[in-house]
Amino acid sequence: MRDNPDYALDDVEAVRDLIRDNPWATFISHVPDGGLVASHYPVLLEEEADGLVLVSHVGRPDELKHQLGQHPMMVIVQGPHGYISPSWYGYRPNVPTWNFATAHLHGTPEILSDQENLEVLDRLVAHFEQVLPDPHLLHATQENSEYALRIVHGTVGFRMKVDRIEAKEKMNQDKPRESITTIIANLRADGPYHNPALADRMEHVNADVLKGDS
Repeated sequence: MRDNPDYALDDVEAVRDLIRDNPWATFISHVPDGGLVASHYPVLLEEEADGLVLVSHVGRPDELKHQLGQHPMMVIVQGPHGYISPSWYGYRPNVPTWNFATAHLHGTPEILSDQENLEVLDRLVAHFEQVLPDPHLLHATQENSEYALRIVHGTVGFRMKVDRIEAKEKMNQDKPRESITTIIANLRADGPYHNPALADRMEHVNADVLKGDS
C-alpha cells in the first residue's frame, strides 16, 4: 500500500462493507526460514464481535505452510478496480490511472476447534447459497451433514481479530463532477474497459458530488 494519506479509507464501517461485498481474500504470511506464503480463501465478518474480526479456513496443508496461529498474517480484500483512460477526463493534461478499493488487514489467527470450524463452514455455505432459489445448505440433509463432518477434518478454521488496517479507495474523488460523470459513462459503455461494477462503486463513493446530475 502506498504510504501516503491520499484516498485513505479510514471509516471502519466502510471497510466492513468492502469485506462483505468482496469476501474472496488473499492470506499472506512471512514464515521464518520459508519466506512469504500466500493463499486464497473466502472470509466472513463476525458481525457481533467487538472491533473487526474475520473468520475463515484453509485447506490442509496450508496451515503448515503459513504456520497458522504462530505469527501475524495479512489478509487482503479488494473491491472493484480498473483502468481509467486520460481521454475520459475531458481536459488536458492528464495521465492514465487505475481506480481501486482495497484493504490490508493485519492480525494473528486463532485456530478454531473442529466444531467451531464446522460452524464457520456452515455460515460460509449459507452466506453464498441463501440468495439462490434452491439453496444447498451444509446440513440440508442427513447425508450432507455426514459428508460435512468428514470433510471438516481436511480444513483448519481460524478467527482473526484485526489489530491494524491499511485501506484505500481511489474513485476519482479529486476530479470535477463532469469528469466523474464521463468516466462512469465510459465504464458502462461497450468496449475493452467495460466495467459496470467499478462504475457502480464510483457512483456510490461520489454520490454527494453527483447529486447535481439527478
